[in-house]
Amino acid sequence: MAAASGDGEGEIHVVEVAEESSSADEISPLLAVEGANNKPPRMTIFSVSCPRRKPPKEPTCSVTDPEITFLNQIVSWIWSGSRHSGLLCVASSSIIYFVMDVLLGIFPVRSAPIYQTVFTRCTILLIMSLMWLKRTGQPLILPTHARNVLVLRSLTGFVSLLSFIYSVQNLPVSYAVLLNFATPIMASIGAMIILQEKLSLSHIGGLTCSFIGLLLILQPILLSKGSLTETFQMDTVVTDRGKDVIFSIFVGIFSTILGGVSYCLIRAGAMASDQPVYTVFSFAILACPLSAICILIFQEFVLPNLFTFLLMMVLGVLAFYAEILLARGLQLERIAKVTNIQYIKVLLWQLWSMTFLGAAPSSYKLIGCLLILASVCGTAYMGPEKENE
Repeated sequence: MAAASGDGEGEIHVVEVAEESSSADEISPLLAVEGANNKPPRMTIFSVSCPRRKPPKEPTCSVTDPEITFLNQIVSWIWSGSRHSGLLCVASSSIIYFVMDVLLGIFPVRSAPIYQTVFTRCTILLIMSLMWLKRTGQPLILPTHARNVLVLRSLTGFVSLLSFIYSVQNLPVSYAVLLNFATPIMASIGAMIILQEKLSLSHIGGLTCSFIGLLLILQPILLSKGSLTETFQMDTVVTDRGKDVIFSIFVGIFSTILGGVSYCLIRAGAMASDQPVYTVFSFAILACPLSAICILIFQEFVLPNLFTFLLMMVLGVLAFYAEILLARGLQLERIAKVTNIQYIKVLLWQLWSMTFLGAAPSSYKLIGCLLILASVCGTAYMGPEKENE
């Protein structure tokens, strides 16, 4: 070894290269596998992070791994792993909206003005959309080829939201709800005109059956308290009130029409950008400053208490996932089919009311629930469209 070192660094270099080359074939597969394992895992848009385990160490999350894997499988199956994924996404969105209504029923947010609630929710939508885009490696700006559609979707969606708020404030709640649930019908008509989608007899029958079920559920309320006929009296004061109610009805109809157009633009924007989150992101970008302006003009800022603030945070997070799932469902399926699934929210609320809130069941409610259930099951049974879009 001493003689070799005295001859210079060249001989030592040749010997070392020879030793490395002799074992290269044995080590290279291991290096390839190790290099592949060192690459960051490719994240899906709904992937759940779990700490990676190194081989020398004992598994640290072996207990929760099966649960996380099972959750990943369910979410992936709902998102894109089933031929019914479009219907499943919209059904999941409706279930989340139902959970939000239940939370509002149990913990009503009375101390926060309506526009302040809208601003808080839109801010959460914006923050979570940015986090979603950053985690999935998507650009944090709207795609240029879909920008016009996304901006128009945001504008129509926000104006529809403002119109709905006005109708809720000036109409009986039952009438505002009835007009709001006419949005799937308007969306189907808009899809036929704007997106050139075919509206088959099965789609028309499903939407009609669900809407008739809604009418039967709301029929006792529509004919008893809050009846519009009470507002049309001949004295001056009530006549002015009747004019306000008529105007509020037209505003509610306008909100329904814009909501249907917004559904069409959500589908177009999600398909053009290939990312449903951009439809939520664009809406949040526009709605945050506009809702802040509405607070300055129409209301005074009220500092909510801690519980109200936390509830608003939870509702904002739930609203984000509900909007994402709705956009994904509209991206995968025709509008007339997936919007009919939204009536499942009415069915769930009636079951909740009769089970936990002590609402008295009636023949009208039961028939209405059965009609909605039959319509939704029929839509799911027929499956996705087989025509090429």
